[in-house]
Amino acid sequence: MGKIKGKLTAPKMQVFKYDPKKDSILGLVDNDTFLKCVWYKSDERNCKVFHQNKLIKTIETGGLFRTFLPTPKLSLT
Repeated sequence: MGKIKGKLTAPKMQVFKYDPKKDSILGLVDNDTFLKCVWYKSDERNCKVFHQNKLIKTIETGGLFRTFLPTPKLSLT
């Protein structure tokens, strides 16, 4: 999950996939920088491609699915 940096009212979005972009000058394809994101507003599905540096990673903690970071277990034996 992610949202746009610097926007307090930005919707939470789900990262759908990396979106390959071809550099028009060099002709190289960048497969690891642009992310296709999906979000819903008023029951309408929206989709847009963002540069990864414009997004903030968030952890969703509600609804049917819960994403969390597990607490590391220490073993004294």
